[in-house]
Amino acid sequence: MSKKKNNWSERVTKSSFALDLEEGVFTWDDPRKIAISLKNSAENSIRRKAPPFASAMSMLNFYINRAGKKLNPKQKEILEKAKIELRRIFGRIP
Repeated sequence: MSKKKNNWSERVTKSSFALDLEEGVFTWDDPRKIAISLKNSAENSIRRKAPPFASAMSMLNFYINRAGKKLNPKQKEILEKAKIELRRIFGRIP
């Protein structure tokens, strides 16, 4: 029996039903640019079920969690900063 590689999380990230993400958004090196892109995707989506902030943050957390140990530490730091930027852009922190 051959091992089937399960890439469901990659498919979700690339073709999310809830958000239309810009190509390679999670690989960018500018946290603010990532946050703005996620915000725009969430606000422009007509298929999302949650408010824009929740949808954007959920997609970012999903990517970070699913990448796990395979995520480059430098990129993880950038994505964690993107969370802060996302909160700031949505007015969730002073």
